[in-house]
Amino acid sequence: MTDIDAPLPPDELGRRLTEVYDLVGPLYRRAQRSVEQGLTADDLSVGVRAVLTLLHRNGPMTVPQMGRAQAISRQFVQRMVNDAAAQDLVEAVPNPAHRRSSLVRPTEKGAAAISAVLEREHLLLRKVGGGLTDADVTACLRVLGELLTALDHVDLD
Repeated sequence: MTDIDAPLPPDELGRRLTEVYDLVGPLYRRAQRSVEQGLTADDLSVGVRAVLTLLHRNGPMTVPQMGRAQAISRQFVQRMVNDAAAQDLVEAVPNPAHRRSSLVRPTEKGAAAISAVLEREHLLLRKVGGGLTDADVTACLRVLGELLTALDHVDLD
């Protein structure tokens, strides 16, 4: 194991992870603005897009499941689901596991809309430079996952 592979002492880890947080905020805000600008032709809000992406990747979900997955309140997710349903992008179907919490799934129109959005994003993300390797991306995902887990105690509602 080299020095670069050794776990960092807590004080140094704290300083280095602060650098990550310092980048994540601006990254998130720029990505959100980029998504908003790219979605205007589809009349999808960022929130509706998030709901459709979750359903595209995970299959039918309940509103509470979507809230937990995105670390946002159930009330906000419900508003986004209502907006998506008003545009005929999602529909509620019976949930065999829970009578009072319906599953939400995309309609054909919703599935086509999110597929088009994700394809456009994929084409843009292919242009990211820096010679990134699979190991780089894997390490990034691990670090961000650990930071997210460290905040599991934060109340979302």
